Amino acid sequence: MKILISNLILYTSETREVVRASTIKDTMIYDLCLAFKKEGHDVTLLTAEDYKPTQNEEYPFKVIWAKSKYKKVFMPCVFPYCPETKKIAKDNFDLIISSEVISMSSLMLVKRAKDHTIIWQELSGHNKIYHGLISKFWYYVIAKLYFKDVVIVPRSNQAREFISQFCNKVVDETIEHGVNSEIFKPNTDKENFFAVCSRLVKLKHIDKTIKAFNKYIKKYNNDSKLYIIGDGDCEEKLKALVNELEINDNVIFTGRLYHKEIVRILSKAKAMLVYTSRDNNMLSIAESIALATPVITTTTPNQSIYIKSEKLGIVNDEWNEDDLYEISLNNDEYVNKCLKYSKTIPYEYKVKQFIDVYNKYLKGR
Repeated sequence: MKILISNLILYTSETREVVRASTIKDTMIYDLCLAFKKEGHDVTLLTAEDYKPTQNEEYPFKVIWAKSKYKKVFMPCVFPYCPETKKIAKDNFDLIISSEVISMSSLMLVKRAKDHTIIWQELSGHNKIYHGLISKFWYYVIAKLYFKDVVIVPRSNQAREFISQFCNKVVDETIEHGVNSEIFKPNTDKENFFAVCSRLVKLKHIDKTIKAFNKYIKKYNNDSKLYIIGDGDCEEKLKALVNELEINDNVIFTGRLYHKEIVRILSKAKAMLVYTSRDNNMLSIAESIALATPVITTTTPNQSIYIKSEKLGIVNDEWNEDDLYEISLNNDEYVNKCLKYSKTIPYEYKVKQFIDVYNKYLKGR
């Protein structure tokens, strides 16, 4: 099939000005496009030019870098407007997959190719930009006018509950984030350390993770290590906290790493630790479980529901040193649960799910 995948925002930006990365090959949407390509489909990725990498790259599928307009109003970091989408929508695609109902790109695509479009919905609540006014207007007015009969595939149960308030054709199938199975391969051989894989910013509450780990090594296992993978504006404060707690020998800051380097660490960790207070679907959680590495998390990420139900880790809004001990003590049990669940995470499986949705709801329209 000839497939267009529209995802204007390739990755989260911490500032209004998008900081361009050196590559897009470690983004979620790149791996999805790659999986469709490997299954023999003719794939085009539509994304905003603001996210074009700093280094020259070649891709096995077509990438359209659309120019953003009126950036002071339609900020590329949260709500880009790329008028070129109107022209691209007329290109006779068999299937269009577009991220989010609240998206100028999604609106332009459904207005011109509704019968061929699937909206892949991640958001499970109103966006807070401009005090939530744009979000409320979009869902209560735009969504009900233009998206009410569009096929919408949620990425979580929470997303389904939210978007079902405004749209009529939210399907029963759920398609979560996936991983590149050639990179993220399960490993049951774990070592005596935990890992954080996150932007080092305030809402991630890495300080709480460090404090819980400090209590764990003092109470249970003073030889254990904590790898903190990532960078961000809280990095120096976190390093100061580690120094204050006198656990420099136990905590290793790696800085930002690419996929293969992350795998080398995360695949051997007893658990990945998450203390976030504001996230929807975390790609790092999918990656961790794909590596057969359990997760200790708050209830904030949407994946917390199946982490708890499938026993892929521990879900607790105030998890502490005792939870670290529990997952360490019964690590084999948690790892084996992740190993079993990991078969549903690769993007090859997600591609099959999308094609099934296409055949069931769109084919022949």
